Amino acid sequence: MYLHSEALGERVDERFVYNGYGCHGENLSPPLDWGGEPQETESFALIVHDPDAPRPGGWWHWIVFDIPRVVHHIPEGAGAFLRELGAVESVTSFGTPGYGGPCPPVGHGPHRYVFSIFAMPRAHLPLRPDTSPAVADAWIRDHALDSASLISHYQR
Repeated sequence: MYLHSEALGERVDERFVYNGYGCHGENLSPPLDWGGEPQETESFALIVHDPDAPRPGGWWHWIVFDIPRVVHHIPEGAGAFLRELGAVESVTSFGTPGYGGPCPPVGHGPHRYVFSIFAMPRAHLPLRPDTSPAVADAWIRDHALDSASLISHYQR
């Protein structure tokens, strides 16, 4: 399986950075493309996680599940697109659903932002939109058929 984004390089571009907590990005989700999933895939889940955040478990920036199996691309700023597909944007470490871009503490050094796509064996996962990020992450990882990740960095 693979995951790719023309917009994500070694460093996260400012348009994908959070707008709040002293960060001044546009808070747009980056465009993503994926493929090569197992034939028995029924849906996809997407997780964006910062394992370097100074809190237990890190920081979850985006959790999306029930992405239909025919979808292999999401555009920049994908929230409305995902809702139209019937996908669920679950609550993040920000306490709200939807994409929340990078915004690490000042002077904390570079943080890794791990974008991961998961091939799931069910069309609809038994998770709720208010499921805690750690629980949703664990369930998705434990039940995925396959996955792919890419890493970009950000610091301030």
